[in-house]
Amino acid sequence: MLFDSHCHFDAAEFDHDRAGALARAHATGVTQQLIPAVDFSGWQKLRGVCAMAPGLHAAYGLHPMFLDRHRPEHLDALPDWIEREKPKAIGECGLDFFVEGLDATTQRMYFRRQLEIAKDFSLPVVVHARRAVDEVIATLRQVGGLHGVIHSYSGSEEQAQQLFKLGFHLGIGGPVTHERAQRLRRIVTHMPIEWLLLETDSPDQPGAQHRGERNEPAYLPEVAAVVAQLRGEPVENIADATRGNAEKLFGIVGD
Repeated sequence: MLFDSHCHFDAAEFDHDRAGALARAHATGVTQQLIPAVDFSGWQKLRGVCAMAPGLHAAYGLHPMFLDRHRPEHLDALPDWIEREKPKAIGECGLDFFVEGLDATTQRMYFRRQLEIAKDFSLPVVVHARRAVDEVIATLRQVGGLHGVIHSYSGSEEQAQQLFKLGFHLGIGGPVTHERAQRLRRIVTHMPIEWLLLETDSPDQPGAQHRGERNEPAYLPEVAAVVAQLRGEPVENIADATRGNAEKLFGIVGD
């Protein structure tokens, strides 16, 4: 049984066949998903998607790539949503210094405030860090008392070690299935298993077997298989460990 720790299952790309995609996921053993929000306007839809079936878990937040959709009052609304909806995490939040035209100062404001809210509620944070891992680490240290996951990890081995010490997992998905991702593969091969999570980031970042296709949770076993091969372990061990890591991080054990 696998846990997809990062899937945008509420995205419009799934509107025409969400039930079918969920059935395919279950058929391949993907029985749980953490579904992070990207903007305030999508929180209500996300709540409805998570009500479809057991095993779909919400995170509410404001994604750094959608600054044009965010308003300061959306940050003000977040604590009320947390109180009422009891999400499993805050996110997707973070910093993106890859996409041009995203104001860095505004990104930092939204990111830091979401970290502070997560700390207030003792919730894990789902963090987007693209060409921004050093600054993300520095901000996590400044706020302190946090835990969570850096999804679709793209940093170095040394940065990964810093993140483990801060209580942060690495989310590993489709990119690790590409042979050219040598640095990522080295990290996954040698990192402590207790900090590893598997994800698809559906509908984005399909693996090597699905180039050009819409990604979906049913493809997570392919990620698990590559991780198992890299680490020289049975895929069942990888599935059990990463599912347990996700359940512990998101407080789902015993739910």
